[in-house]
Amino acid sequence: MADPVEKLLETVCNDSRSFCVGEILVRKTSTGGFALSHRDDKATDQLKIFRSAEDAIDIAKHDDAGNYRPLKTAPKLRHGWRLDLETLEDLRRALDYFYPGRLAMFAAWKSDKLQITPLRETLERQSGMYRAAARISDSQINDVVADFCRSNGGCLRTILWKRDAEEVIASTKLPKEKFDPAYDQMMASKPPGSPTPATAPIPATIPLLCQEACNLLIAECRKVMKGE
Repeated sequence: MADPVEKLLETVCNDSRSFCVGEILVRKTSTGGFALSHRDDKATDQLKIFRSAEDAIDIAKHDDAGNYRPLKTAPKLRHGWRLDLETLEDLRRALDYFYPGRLAMFAAWKSDKLQITPLRETLERQSGMYRAAARISDSQINDVVADFCRSNGGCLRTILWKRDAEEVIASTKLPKEKFDPAYDQMMASKPPGSPTPATAPIPATIPLLCQEACNLLIAECRKVMKGE
């Protein structure tokens, strides 16, 4: 049986000469391989060339200022590089290094097999030093999620989870597009007047789906409660 992630990538590659994943532009080459770069560097020729999928680990590690990136889906991927890969397997490995687990999440979502966990459920199962996070109020969640998860400077994932079992939206302070897998979150991360405004045509995009609150968001909830 074909691997669902590889099957997904193969379908996307067959349907388009180029596509995007988060901040990355993937282009098929004339030799049958793939060229990856930062989307902002699409028209730039002066790029440092890498040729191994494992190089993605170091590329994704720091931002342009050299700061460590604990959240790989934050819109702070560094610029100035191109990653040339030969095979579909290389492409899959590289994208998994850039955005760990996101291809698998998208494949599961496409096949209606993705399990989505409400934030309250995630908070309730915390233990040790993070147990305090479960005491956060609904209004505080509204603020924390809006600040930490926003696409502009926060995270490029599309939120699928709800606040609780009552299916309440994660935050009323985020735009409705933040919860729409069909919307390219990179467009929301661009300030007005940027070179790639929201009205510009873009290649096909594989969304970075968020099926459950990450440990960094849980830490933010804990921080709010410890501050009180």
